[in-house]
Amino acid sequence: MPAERGVDAHLRIEGLTAGYGSGPIVRDIAIEVEKGSIVTVIGPNGCGKSTMLKAAVGVLQPESGKVIVAGKDLANRSTHAIARDGVGYVPQVRPIFPRLTVRENLEIGGYTLPRRAVGTRIEAVFEVFPALAPIAGRRAGNLSGGEAKMLGIGRVLMTEPSVVILDEPTADLAPRLATQVLSEYVTRLAELGAAVLMVEQRAADALAIADWAYVMRGGEVAISQSAAEMRERADIGQMLLGVA
Repeated sequence: MPAERGVDAHLRIEGLTAGYGSGPIVRDIAIEVEKGSIVTVIGPNGCGKSTMLKAAVGVLQPESGKVIVAGKDLANRSTHAIARDGVGYVPQVRPIFPRLTVRENLEIGGYTLPRRAVGTRIEAVFEVFPALAPIAGRRAGNLSGGEAKMLGIGRVLMTEPSVVILDEPTADLAPRLATQVLSEYVTRLAELGAAVLMVEQRAADALAIADWAYVMRGGEVAISQSAAEMRERADIGQMLLGVA
């Protein structure tokens, strides 16, 4: 791990290697995230960012490496087991059930909770995202893009995860709404004390809210640097095109 990073990381990814059977796509990934902080992973399309996240949350079984949360290695466990150990995952695809209402989506998000606790957690999510409360009875398929993103994150919050992992939270959103999702919704997760790990194509917006950043190229972490320092790099555009 980089010497300048702290020793109190709540999430540690160490030596993570994963692929889809024809050889590894990501190799020896090392990332750490402290509670209450936002770490973003940027890089050119096809460099393995989403594959890395899928391996971290159990959607894809890693070939080797560790995914340590609060000192416990969760690698090679099921997605359900990883979720029960405090990891929330918001995938890039529309993370909602369109035929169900907002409230029903949140209820499903709390499937691991005792039934008596679900209502309380829904009210807690409404406190974090007040805009969801007035539309609790609306079908999720009728939500705007921003409302759907909010609901997807809200579903994850139902279990009070200590780690939140987001794959392209601004995908398919207009620029103004994308900025809102990052500056309001994602930052709120860190304010609640979660360790937030985010893959994001809108590098400038992601770096504006992040504490630390990693650049991936060719399936590997090429650069690890504070987000503030990375924003000042003259070669940031080249890095994102994969030519630096």
